[in-house]
Parts: sequence; structure tokens; C-alpha cells
Amino acid sequence: MNGKEELLPCVRMTVMTSPQESLQVSPCPQTPGLEDTLQEIKDFVLIYSLHLGQCLIPGRVVGILQKNWRDYVVTFPSKEEVQSQGKNAQKILVTPWDYRIPKIRISTQQAEALQDFRVVVRIDSWESTSVYPNGHFVRVLGKIGDLEGEIATILVENSISVAPFSEAQMCEMPVNTPENPWKVSPEEERERKDLRKTHLVFSIDPKGCEDVDDTLSVRTLSNGDLELGVHIADVTHFVAPNSYIDIEARTRATTYYLADRRYDMLPSILSADLCSLLGGIDRYAVSVMWELDKTSYEIKKVWYGRTIIRSSYKLFYEAAQELLDGNFNIIDDIPEFRDLDEKSRQAKLEDLVWAIGKLTDIARHVRAKRDRCGALELEGVEVRVQLDEKKNIQDLIPKQPLEVHETVAEFMILANHWVAKKIWESFPHQALLRQHPPPHQEFFSELRECAKAKGFFIDTRSNKTLADSLDKANDPSDPIVNRLLRSMAAQAMSNAVYFSTGSCAEEEFHHYGLALDKYTHFTSPIRRYSDIIVHRLLMAAISKDKKMEIKENLFSNKDLEELCRHINNRNRAAQHSQKQSTELFQCMYFKDKDQETEERCISDGVIYSIRTNGVLVFIPRFGIKGAAYLKNKDGLVISCGPDSCSEWKPGSLQRFQNKITSTTTGGESVTFHLFDHVTVRISVQASRCHSDTIRLEIMRNQPYMIPDTELFHQSSLLLKSDLVKEVTRSVEEAQLAQEVKVNIIQEDYQKYCQTKGRSLYTLLEEIRDLALLDVSNSHEI
Repeated sequence: MNGKEELLPCVRMTVMTSPQESLQVSPCPQTPGLEDTLQEIKDFVLIYSLHLGQCLIPGRVVGILQKNWRDYVVTFPSKEEVQSQGKNAQKILVTPWDYRIPKIRISTQQAEALQDFRVVVRIDSWESTSVYPNGHFVRVLGKIGDLEGEIATILVENSISVAPFSEAQMCEMPVNTPENPWKVSPEEERERKDLRKTHLVFSIDPKGCEDVDDTLSVRTLSNGDLELGVHIADVTHFVAPNSYIDIEARTRATTYYLADRRYDMLPSILSADLCSLLGGIDRYAVSVMWELDKTSYEIKKVWYGRTIIRSSYKLFYEAAQELLDGNFNIIDDIPEFRDLDEKSRQAKLEDLVWAIGKLTDIARHVRAKRDRCGALELEGVEVRVQLDEKKNIQDLIPKQPLEVHETVAEFMILANHWVAKKIWESFPHQALLRQHPPPHQEFFSELRECAKAKGFFIDTRSNKTLADSLDKANDPSDPIVNRLLRSMAAQAMSNAVYFSTGSCAEEEFHHYGLALDKYTHFTSPIRRYSDIIVHRLLMAAISKDKKMEIKENLFSNKDLEELCRHINNRNRAAQHSQKQSTELFQCMYFKDKDQETEERCISDGVIYSIRTNGVLVFIPRFGIKGAAYLKNKDGLVISCGPDSCSEWKPGSLQRFQNKITSTTTGGESVTFHLFDHVTVRISVQASRCHSDTIRLEIMRNQPYMIPDTELFHQSSLLLKSDLVKEVTRSVEEAQLAQEVKVNIIQEDYQKYCQTKGRSLYTLLEEIRDLALLDVSNSHEI
């Protein structure tokens, strides 16, 4: 067995409480070398239980309500392995793509023909006397290493269905063709507030974005105060409750964004057309508008309702930032300015620049108010894959932070917060909100120790003290230090989750990361089903205020809680699939490159964690995190000579809290400290049965000398990072929910991992998810 690649399926766990025994964890037969890991799991379970003040009580399984078997992607054994089982062997052991799943025994005579393909199998039974389950062949996905086959593997492994929308579902969709163009109906004009002639509405999104959920507006009122507006696509106008398309959207629960593509929750006629708030086109919206004091920006009034808007500009982030910075040459890249005469262009430009500037000022004020309450700015690693027309990878680009990212995000957070308050006040026992519980203090241990190594003190008693401590933990000579500390803080967090307000007490509603007492998702109904539910709740709340009949079909607390569990599950699948697809493209970018001559394969890395036989390294240039071993499989340790180049020699390693020392038998010694910059070689460790993984190797214990062509690009990123933290369109919590995982099982990892639930079953499921998802780099780090 290679490392811990099949750890969980080979573990039998019995949980009991008695004066003599509190927990039994034992390996299955034929699973040697797991005692240390099993002890870690045991310790973690006990610490978790004691921390919650819960007792483990005796229990036994009395029945299985539903088998949660799913499709598994497997690889058939190689030709040599098949032959070793005998020419006439019909029972074949196939290897699942997921390391956590044991080999599956299937009956087939096509093993040799299928050995170069990714294949889907399904488990049929698992005898209590057998190490392996029995299954059957379902279908072929594609060749091993082929892009489409590997993407299909990721989808199957995350139970993501991307089947085309059915004819019945498409028949419910509105029509918008050149022969029969869609237009605003007279009835809707009478019932909605018309903002087309009174408000300058515009969107700011990533370049090339098609599903534009949200637009913004700001204007001066007759009394001198300001009116701020957030206008969200009115998806529920087109998606009736319990219609075919509503049921399909509920099943999908979210749009799945992969590195090179997306799979929509709704048909493109809605997601990219009638519900996309494109420039210069009439669209239905649901709006939240606040009246603000003209100087203090304090909120005086709020209005919710359905509107008709016509977005004046579909801006991309970089263009909005250039206008904010005073660089007006960018207007040549904004389509809405191209056909204007000079006078009209100047007038419209002044209006747009004023609006962007005013929105930025308001956002700074709103953000400062949340900061005073303890809002956190945590670091996430997000990489954009740059492809050419033939889908060849040109570059991996860490997303560049811009202040307009934060401006847009802040207004989305504001709208989500006010809508959360509104729907809870109207339906206190059946509103869909989003909670982010405070982490347990012991999960911050590594963060505190790492900060201490740099002379910083991180106070984790509350989100406010944590935020203030992270703001102060700045090394003027190395901005990466603060980014890594924020990343470690994010790693200690649990995921934010959806819940029904009738299922828990009000004091548990709080969103720790955003420092808000109530929060929900309202701003992206095109790509999140949770937002569709919230839109219906808001419309029902408005009807209730007007003492009108509530037309919306609302979920009961029990049904809503069940729906929240489904959406939370699908969100985790979306996060995992996005992460796995990014890793796939990272490997494709570095695969088959000459490690000695290819410039992209050598980069600067920063050590951010010390382990028993190596270090964990962050590569800022490509947003890669991974292990670099200081002891190889042959027992040799790394040595750095006078020219700082590394080589392997006999010796030993000595690990300390904040450093690790490699000493050769000849007396040569080299020490690697936390936050040291080292030169790293990046390569790909190919795997026939599993996904390829990035392999990092320390070449020199000195920073990489960046070529001049790359130096300006990287330094500009760091300067931007000093101005604002990396914030994306979904910043309101993607930065908090994102799990920063390394590609190995870390020593003591389970002990410091935040749990998502308060039951032992949930805990053990999370151990599966967090501890065993990324085990492709075997060995003991």
C-alpha cells in the first residue's frame, strides 16, 4: 500500500462509552501501518466531543433507510496486471479515481480493451466477509489524460448532472427571437417601479461575463440626500414554483463553474439572456434602494420591490477601476461609448465617473462600519486559467485584486443583509438565512505559532480582535507573510451554510466572518437556487406588508431545512469540482515540460508550514500550495552547497516549532524557517488511476531571481494587494467558505480542523471529506 491512499475504507470504527472504553478504532485486515493515523482520529474525536460537552453513548445500527451508493470512476488494471490474474479471469479488481474508495470487483471480459479509459461503475453489494465491494460496468467516460474525459470524471465524482434541459422544461421558457422579440408587458409596467428614465444603472462584472445577476445605481435626491440601489435579476418572474424548470433548478441547486467552462442552473434563454441584466436592454429586476444621508452615508430609509431597469453600461472590472483611477483612455474599450459624438461622450463619461466614485466612497464607509464590528478579510488562493481559442493553456494567473471588486462586493453584502432582516421579520420560523459559526479556539493554534515566529501576536478571542491582529501582522519587507497568515486564519474556519430560521435559536444566526447578525443570499438568483427561495420570501414579505394575498408557495420549516441540506451538499460539490478542475489545468500547464530549461517550471516559493519530513510551500506566481520533501524515499536528506544548489545525501532531519534542519553525515547543515523564500522546481507526478498532482522540489535555499519580464507583473500584484485584499465577485463569503487544503495528510491535521456539525456522525463524515480528499502525495508530511 502506498502511504495512506486507502485509509478510510480500510478503517473499522466502533464508538462506545463505558468506564472501561471510550473509543475503539482498528484497521481492517491487510491494512498495515495505520496505527498512528488511527490514534490521531481517536484523539480528535475525543477532543471534539469533550469540547462540545457531549458524551459518547452506546449505540448500534438498527437499520439502513437509504443506501448512499453513487457512480464511481475507475481505471482497469494494466495489461500486465490483467494477465497476472489469468487469461480467463472474469472477476477484475478496478481502482477508483477517489483514493478513499477501495478497489471494486466487477465481472467483465473487456478488461484489456478498457485499460486506457476512465470508466464508470456502480456498487451492487459488499459482503461482510470481503475487503472489496462488488459492482458492475456502467459506461465509458473517455481516455485517461484526455481533457474531456478528465472533466467528465470530476463531474461524476461530485455527482454533478450536466444533461441538457428537457423538452418539457424548455417549453416553459419565454421566447426571444428576432422574429418574436421579448418585451416588457403593459401589466408589468403598471405593477413595477419604472427606473429606466430616472436612474443611471450599470453592472460591473468579469470580462466576458454572460450571466449578469446584479446592477448598481446611485443618484442625488431632491432633498440633497443620496439614493443607493442594488438591482437583481427577477428570475422568479420566469420560474414558477414547482414548475418543471423550478424542480430542475432545485435539483442542480447551483451553477457549476470549472476552470474552462460552466454548467448553468437555468437554461441560457434565462441565464444569458432574459434574466441577464445586459446593457441597453429592458429587464425585470427586484431592487433594494436605500436613502442615505448625503454626508455621513447613514441609512434613513429602505425600499424593496419589483422594478423595470435598463442598464446603461456593462462594465468589466478593469475598465471600472481605470475610470476610478482617472484613466479615461479606457472608454475606447467600453462599447456603449463607441458611437457617441464627443459632447455626448464627455457628458456621459462625467456622469459615470461620478457614480463610480460615489459608490466607492459609500462602500468604504459601509466596509468601515463592518470592520468596527469585526469583519474579517481572509486570503483565498484563486487562479484564472488563460486559454487560447483551441483551449491550449497560455498561463495561470492569480486573480488581481482591484478596489472595484470590493466596492461591488460590499453592496452585495449590504443587500443580502437587509433582505435577511426583512424576510426574518416577516417569517421568523421559515426564512432561509446563512450562518457562519465562530471557530473553536484550538483550531487557531498553528496560526498563532506561525505569527509568533515573525514576532506577531494574533488575538483570536473574537472576530474583532482577530481582524485587528491580522491587520497589524505586516512585514514591510515581505507582503506575502500577511497573505499567508490570513490564509491560515481562513483554514481554521468552518464553512458558512444555509439554514431555516425555525431550526435554531436567533443567537446562532450570526455570520462570524462578515460580522453581521443576519445574512442570506439574494444577489445571484441566476446561479443559486437559495436566492430564488429568498426572492420568493421577499415578495411574500412585501405582500404581507401591503396586506395582500401571499401568492408565493413558501416552504415549511421542516421542508426548508431539508432543502438547505441539499443546497449545502451541492455547494460543497461545486467547490470541490472547481478546485479539482483548477488542479487539472495546473498539471496540464506544467506537464511534459523540460524541468531543466523551461522557465515556467522554476519559481519563487514561500514556506508556510513545517512538517516531520518536509515543508509546505506556497507559489505566489501560480497560486499553488504543496509539499516539498526534505527527505526522499531512499532516506537521503537535502543538502545545499556553497552555490546554494540542493542535492540528496545521507543524513537526518530535526524538526522544531518554526524551523527544520537537515544535517548530512558529513556535518553539512541547512535550516529552513517559516516564511523563508526558496527556489522551487515545479513538475507533475503522473498517475494512471488517479488525478495527476503537482510536485514541488526545493532547488536552492534562496529566493528565485525573477526575470525582468516577470518582475513588473509580480510587483504590481503585491502593490495592489497592499491596497485591498483579494476580493472576487462572490467575496461576501467565498473567501470564508473556501477550504484551503494541502495535497497531503498533515500530521496533527485532524486535531486542528474545524468541524461543521455537532454530531459524531457529522464529524466522521467530515474526517472523510477534509482529511482524505487530497492524499495524492504519499509519505508522511
